[in-house]
Amino acid sequence: MVQVILLSDVEKVGLRGEVVDVARGYARNFLLPRKLAETATPAKVAELQKRGDLRARQEASSFDQARELGTRLEATELRFDVKAGPTGSLFGSVTATDLADEIWRAAKIRVDRRKIDLDEPIKKVGRYAVPVELFTDVRVEVRTLVVPEGGELPEEPESAEGPTPDGSEGLTPQGSVPAGTTEPADAPESDSETEQ
Repeated sequence: MVQVILLSDVEKVGLRGEVVDVARGYARNFLLPRKLAETATPAKVAELQKRGDLRARQEASSFDQARELGTRLEATELRFDVKAGPTGSLFGSVTATDLADEIWRAAKIRVDRRKIDLDEPIKKVGRYAVPVELFTDVRVEVRTLVVPEGGELPEEPESAEGPTPDGSEGLTPQGSVPAGTTEPADAPESDSETEQ
């Protein structure tokens, strides 16, 4: 057996950055020639440990920063004035890239478009709560209004059962009942009233 440091994930062996024991022949004939691993010398193991400690300290400070950015984002409301037909269908769509650009314009927070959990582009007028992952275990929902050009959205009714966008799990207009639930739309409001 010989110890190697994995340079990339190897199925049934380990993940990138791990020090693992493998057979000499497996390391010599498979892992090392394909640059999937390097031999684990004491100096390289110490450097790997040092990098791991530095990364842990950075993640702790980054986590706190991400929570601060999350509270700022939750207070932000994005508004898109778009061309729409009489039924509320958009001529075009609002994509994750559009949302990232608008977040930068409105709150001066850079968000990678791939961290915006938008399965499909928004194609209907309405109010949306779009999940955004700022950091590992830091997810916030950004309030988004998609409004027809030159118009306004109607006021949010107390017990609205508005249409949900087709096939967009996790993205429902506010006030509507997500698919698969049997609770009436006004049930969460009554819970919050009893807590206060």
